[in-house]
Amino acid sequence: MKSQATGIKRILKAFSYSYQGFMSVFKSETAFRQDLLFCAFGAVTAVLLPVGGMAKAIMLFSLFLILLMELVNTAIEVVIDRISESYHDLSKKAKDIGSLLVLLAFVNMAVVWGFILGETFF
Repeated sequence: MKSQATGIKRILKAFSYSYQGFMSVFKSETAFRQDLLFCAFGAVTAVLLPVGGMAKAIMLFSLFLILLMELVNTAIEVVIDRISESYHDLSKKAKDIGSLLVLLAFVNMAVVWGFILGETFF
């Protein structure tokens, strides 16, 4: 399954695979679409807030981290389901850990935004 392409052709193929991955997760995962919408509104809000450039960057990164963790969670779930859809304690553990990744990303975002907004407005 390893690609034989090299150089710019390999890079273009990588972009194509990434696009395919995005379209796949966007079409099939409600949680990703919800997180994407949440992060889009958050990004607009962060850009419009009267905070410095570094604060904006940190706020945007905290939102981006949510999407990254949702993708990792989805990848874990897909691999587990590929192996078997029947219940297994280790499958449940892996999926629960993936879910925890997303929760921690949201907690991180709340803490980051709380500190920045608290410092800005209070």
